[in-house]
Amino acid sequence: MATDYDAPRKNDDELSEDSLEELKARRNDKSSGSVDVDETEQAEGFELPGADLSNEELSVHVLPRQQDEFTCSKCFLVHHRSQLAKEVGGLPVCTECAA
Repeated sequence: MATDYDAPRKNDDELSEDSLEELKARRNDKSSGSVDVDETEQAEGFELPGADLSNEELSVHVLPRQQDEFTCSKCFLVHHRSQLAKEVGGLPVCTECAA
């Protein structure tokens, strides 16, 4: 909910003067602005342009860790030796995890 910081503030006396009916009406007005849309019906007939890739397989060539790389003991990502920040208990930690 957005707040208008330039608007004058009401004190406790002015807030207590609002009737219960006015407060209920304000609450109903605020919630009536939201729209409940079922997106699953719209997505069923939607097809992306281009070729059908449903029968394709992803093939990736994975290289083993190189001599100048290490695996961080915190995030388990492989980094270059220049990213080595420290060793905790003999295990390497990268600069991102050490910060």
